[in-house]
Amino acid sequence: MTSNTKTARLAGFLYLVVILTGFFSLMYVPSQLIVRENPQLTFQNISSSVQLFRGSIAVSIVCYIAFTLLPLALYQLLRNVNGTYAQLMVILALISIPVSFINLQNKFSVLGIIEDAEYSKVFNPVQLQAQVMFLLSNYNKGILIAQIFWGLWLFPFGYLVYKSDFLPKILGVFLMLGCFGYLLNVFGRTLIPHFSDYTISSYITLPATLGEIGIGLWMLIFGVRSKRTNL
Repeated sequence: MTSNTKTARLAGFLYLVVILTGFFSLMYVPSQLIVRENPQLTFQNISSSVQLFRGSIAVSIVCYIAFTLLPLALYQLLRNVNGTYAQLMVILALISIPVSFINLQNKFSVLGIIEDAEYSKVFNPVQLQAQVMFLLSNYNKGILIAQIFWGLWLFPFGYLVYKSDFLPKILGVFLMLGCFGYLLNVFGRTLIPHFSDYTISSYITLPATLGEIGIGLWMLIFGVRSKRTNL
């Protein structure tokens, strides 16, 4: 097994960790616990499933650690394609890490409200529920800020994949399109009230999803090809 293949499979493994942990913490757990139009039910769900909520925080930490290592592995794999783009890819990816970690404070604060009995002596249930929803809303806004860089790093990454002789070009195209999809999602949710109600909001990040899952699985399973691929 060549050095590049080992590096590619390491990057593919890290990407799989990021994808699975991201799905669990950003999609699965919220779908089980959070009802945005019902603060009371959301409060009850989190209170009765505290370990699941704690698990989402722990899994997020694993996700962000893996995402710290991922661009470094990709840099080793792709730096000979174009050193400048490889450096830009790493910088843009790593900028999101402190944003993501600091944003987790909102979830820790939710835990504090849920578990600390002292809060119930000072605030009534409606006030506690409102505070929890406010913190969860802040968390989502923090994710939106992180998405700026989750999108930006995909363009140099996709360009490197496209220009390489050992990874499928079509995945590079999806990654570059994914950059614009993330940015349109951020600006759409910032500028347009109730943007999530529009059908396009469900599909705008689809190229990024296809590109990231595709490249992660490709690297994990195939590593790199010695011959040029035109896929």
